[in-house]
Amino acid sequence: MKRTLMLKKNYEFKRILTKGEYYSGKFLDVFVKKNNFSVNFLGIAVGVKIAKAVKRNRIKRLIRENYRLIEEKVNTGYSIVFLWKKKVDIKHATFTNIEQDMMNVFERIGILEA
Repeated sequence: MKRTLMLKKNYEFKRILTKGEYYSGKFLDVFVKKNNFSVNFLGIAVGVKIAKAVKRNRIKRLIRENYRLIEEKVNTGYSIVFLWKKKVDIKHATFTNIEQDMMNVFERIGILEA
């Protein structure tokens, strides 16, 4: 069963970005806020200045797929927003780079199940 819903509205993103805790990885910035639900909420944002639409959407797909693969290991009850770092070149957006970065950040946050 899917344990994650997507954030879509601007006010949902703003709430996480202002009140959530900030964690930085090599390629991703992650904001996490505890919620009172039995599901996770996931938001992904890639800035317009980083690249054109095709490459931005590719980064979002890679992040979404990496999260999908580790979704069962992530504890429920969190709202998570992933931001691609502006200073990182688009050529570093590979599946393995994002996977390693996501795992490192999640271990630091402490939301992975043992």
